[in-house]
Amino acid sequence: MSLRLRLILGFAALLADAGAAAAQYYYWPDSTYGAPSGALGDPDAEAQPRRPRARAHWPFDEERREPPRARGRDNDRERQRLAALPPDADPDYSTPIDYDDDVDMRQTRRRFVADPTSEDPGTLTIDTRARRLFLSLEDGRAVEYAIGVGRTGFAWKGEAQIGRKAFWPGWTPPPEMLERRPDLPEHMDGGLRNPLGARALYLFQGRKDTLFRIHGTNEPESIGRAVSSGCIRMLNADVIDLYKRVAKGARVVVR
Repeated sequence: MSLRLRLILGFAALLADAGAAAAQYYYWPDSTYGAPSGALGDPDAEAQPRRPRARAHWPFDEERREPPRARGRDNDRERQRLAALPPDADPDYSTPIDYDDDVDMRQTRRRFVADPTSEDPGTLTIDTRARRLFLSLEDGRAVEYAIGVGRTGFAWKGEAQIGRKAFWPGWTPPPEMLERRPDLPEHMDGGLRNPLGARALYLFQGRKDTLFRIHGTNEPESIGRAVSSGCIRMLNADVIDLYKRVAKGARVVVR
């Protein structure tokens, strides 16, 4: 083997070793860091234990810092998500970040039907037995939505009105739940993993908060079931639609 060929092969080997060393420091896994954990469930319900949070391996990076370029892209995306709250959204209960683009609007159980309630237009009627919510319209028709309702012992019936509306509502677990689940956060801003979903309508009787809500969910499989602690769950696409159609002060009848 000639001297020139030996020099070329030696230089190639040095380049390969350097590339392997660099790969140790700039390893970027295909999966994102931290697979999403299980849904937190109904905000008033007996919460289920979280599934363990899977983590990607980050060699030589104990703080798991993201590469500057990737971190910059995420910051740009978050800036694009910043949203002015709807004028009827309570800013103390809303999150001014718009996740609506991440909601599958095709996942809906909404349809127009002849109004079975005989209620005035603009009234919300919740049929807990049929697990349906009806919004009465002007023309003798109604918008019907499938819902999840309170399980046995947690059903609530009566009349109320919408006293507050929230856009991607934040969630503060009640003290009783925190005693049962000390691993839960004291507060969670709105987002796709938040158990209140994309919107929330808070039910009041006069000035008193009943502590019952009509809200979205991060557990779409619970729609049509009696699983909550009295709150009314809707698919996120459906609660977004309902939020646009009803005003603060609207009458709510729970049967």
